[in-house]
Amino acid sequence: MHGTSILQEADRLMTVCNSCRYCEGLCAVFPAMEMRRAFSDGDLNYLANLCHSCGACYTDCQFSPPHEFNVNVPKTLAVARAESYAAYAWPRAFAGAFAHNGLVISLIAALSVAAFIFGFAAVSDRGVLTGIHTGPGAFYKLMPHNAMALLFGLALLYAILALVMGVRAFWRDIGEPVGMTTDAKALLQAVRDAGELRYLDGGGVGCFNEDDQPTDRRKLYHHFTFYGFALCFAATCVGTLYHYLLAREAPYAWWDLPVVLGTLGGIGLVVGPLGLLGEKWKRDRVLVDEQRMGMDTAFILMLFLTSITGLALLLWRETAAMGPLLALHLGVVFALFITMPYGKFVHGIYRFVALVRYARERQMMAE
Repeated sequence: MHGTSILQEADRLMTVCNSCRYCEGLCAVFPAMEMRRAFSDGDLNYLANLCHSCGACYTDCQFSPPHEFNVNVPKTLAVARAESYAAYAWPRAFAGAFAHNGLVISLIAALSVAAFIFGFAAVSDRGVLTGIHTGPGAFYKLMPHNAMALLFGLALLYAILALVMGVRAFWRDIGEPVGMTTDAKALLQAVRDAGELRYLDGGGVGCFNEDDQPTDRRKLYHHFTFYGFALCFAATCVGTLYHYLLAREAPYAWWDLPVVLGTLGGIGLVVGPLGLLGEKWKRDRVLVDEQRMGMDTAFILMLFLTSITGLALLLWRETAAMGPLLALHLGVVFALFITMPYGKFVHGIYRFVALVRYARERQMMAE
């Protein structure tokens, strides 16, 4: 017996698939499945997070609906994957907080923080809100740097702590193979597989989305999103070094490295999230977990809003719109930080951990 009904169903499907093995060349899920004859809850959560939801196995399966075996691996593992986020969430009290109303919570958090920053500035000096500020330190007219760093530093530290605790619980539950923590080869293989989105290609033909014609669109939009996020993170890190090591205060010139990195990343976080949202809305409903799309959509939308408010701030930072735009941008960033451990962001981390385990398992089988 398993802890939830969806894990029970996943066990049934893996048993059927283990008897058939027709799909073993499509992705990592089926070779990993074939290494087992029985499935614990941890095994099934591992397989669920190893799945990239390309949809190829549903299209290729001779037992998919309307067959009486009713084999729908993508949807079943999508539900199990979403439930695993709640199962490993920290603190446990927040496990189900964003299951159905994640978008509303994210937007309320963003607007609340924006209103707080707006009010903070209004109490200090109302002229700051509508004044035109240019040159180094202009952003800190709205809120002092130390107050801004404290507020967002605490939010980021909370997100990191919650993510680390969740990944720790997942890592323990899926069962760490001997030598996993010291195996650099498995780690590098997982980095390569994750960076290339190797298993989001349906065995080489592409991802199935709204019909039975595979494409690489979802893979492309994932790349835009991931590398856009990475560039924005790099821009923040470089800006931090500028501030503390070189004593250079934001905003920076258009040609400065933080601005260049942030602009390129921002473009990626406009193209990628919009593309992913479009693909999500078009996707065949039989492949998705429709009951838990709230936080998935919320995370993608918050990435888009972070980017679009940041780019708007860059364009109009030397106008009277700078104050309201900065407050809105900071509110969206804060909401993104505090919701990251409870939404779609964690799937990338759990999937990477699953890829590390899979790489190690393959090595162990070959030895």
